[in-house]
Amino acid sequence: MKRRSLVLPVAAGLLAPLLAACGGSDGASGSGDVIVVGTTDQFTATADSPAPFDPAFAYDTGAWNVLRQSLQTLMHIPRGGGAPVPEAASNCRFSDNQNESYRCELRQGLKFAGGAEITSQDVKFSIQRVIDINSEAGAVGLLKNIDTIETPSDSEVIFHLKTPDATFPYKLSTPVTGIVDPASYDGRKLRDGFDVNGSGPYHVTSEVDGDRVVKAVFTKNTSYKGDLKLRNDKVELRSYPDAAAMGKALDSGEIDLMARTMSPGQIEEMSAEPKAGVELTEMPGLEIRYLAFDTDEPVVKDKAVRQAVASLVDRGQIASEVYGSTAEPLYSLIPATITSHTNSFFNKYGEPDRAEAARLLEDAGVDTPVKFTLNYTTDHYGEATAKEFETLQRQLNAGGLFDVDIKGTEWSKFRPAQTRGDYTVYGMGWFPDFPDPDNYIAPFLDEDNFLNAPYVNKQVSGHLIPQSRSEAERSAAAKDFARIQDIVAEDVPVLPLWQGKQYVAAADDISGVEWALNPSGELLVWELGTGSAV
Repeated sequence: MKRRSLVLPVAAGLLAPLLAACGGSDGASGSGDVIVVGTTDQFTATADSPAPFDPAFAYDTGAWNVLRQSLQTLMHIPRGGGAPVPEAASNCRFSDNQNESYRCELRQGLKFAGGAEITSQDVKFSIQRVIDINSEAGAVGLLKNIDTIETPSDSEVIFHLKTPDATFPYKLSTPVTGIVDPASYDGRKLRDGFDVNGSGPYHVTSEVDGDRVVKAVFTKNTSYKGDLKLRNDKVELRSYPDAAAMGKALDSGEIDLMARTMSPGQIEEMSAEPKAGVELTEMPGLEIRYLAFDTDEPVVKDKAVRQAVASLVDRGQIASEVYGSTAEPLYSLIPATITSHTNSFFNKYGEPDRAEAARLLEDAGVDTPVKFTLNYTTDHYGEATAKEFETLQRQLNAGGLFDVDIKGTEWSKFRPAQTRGDYTVYGMGWFPDFPDPDNYIAPFLDEDNFLNAPYVNKQVSGHLIPQSRSEAERSAAAKDFARIQDIVAEDVPVLPLWQGKQYVAAADDISGVEWALNPSGELLVWELGTGSAV
């Protein structure tokens, strides 16, 4: 594979959803040569995070983008987006008018890597296992509406749901429902380490340094039976400590594609001064960033405190000064590019207003300055996260109403601490599990939510979310989502900050780049190759 020269600045890095870098020191694509992808995602096994690649535990973009290549799901989102289509299944459908019973027929000839044939009992085992393990760190919340799983034959599986859920086909396209080999996975406990055994388009092996993966190698599964068309035989995903190191790897020819997480500086320089042999591709993005509050903690339990924070945060300054063209202010949990978005926070709070923040605190009898720590992760979303939180700190402290400290922690420790409830206020990012407004609402506000947050609003979790899921025509749920967004703006259990764009930088002999990352941040390495894309 030919190599190109690119000089990138050492810049603080952010955003970009998880991207794949591609390229190969030996060549590319369907010819059998390797395509090498760079990422700043870190895959680490620790006491708090022992099973990074177990679908019952994994719930971050980086880990899911490893599992997508190695585990099959019954459904998948097709190239270009739209409603899910069968993958390991040959067909799936709701078998009732209430969207409470979902039936799938498996493809013929499905096999695990060890050669064992896949049956509906294996599908039931894989999904029931996630429910039974019930890991707080995982995505089990997506499956909590399953009542029972029936396997009337070796090729047929039926999911009986507790309540109607038109989004269920989307949930069956996520790695938490990946089909795993029962010979390699215990039905009642997590599988520690980095091994993955499934029937996906690739076999994956990990090169490990201590407790950390430095390289994940995806080799074409010649026994794969499914809907995906592979354009290469082998892809390597190499992990780098930061955007600058990843940029140097592209410059030296060590990788052919980088994205997650490119720095704002890299993106701006490459946009202003294109480099020969390297193409920068901008793609639609559905990533959001937000602050979350432990509403049981005394310092922020009074919603007036959270409302005052909402009155002071200047999203425009964060977007322009920290992230430049890679981010836009966000005034709702649902991003502007998703149907049902409203500017609920702007409608309630308008532009930053110290006087309004002071009034809210005074009316509630809250003593000032209010003291707490803003916690963020140092290595999961890019280096620019630190600058973002320094900016937030200045914004909150400027008027004397708050006395805020900031503290950064590496992701392998941050996420377990956040799940335990160790943080009063903290920053997180979100790529949707699937592109529906429900997935920007339920993970934060439903029972057994992703954040393990104490905030409960019975109207939201008990009525509005179930009502929205009963609408097979998703636009019909817009009224419910609008009401939810207004409630979030009033109670502020979470505070949306910005919405990001996606960028990929790749050598110009790499094809399929425009398909390799979809708007949900899903890495699809089978789309990468050399030569013309099809």
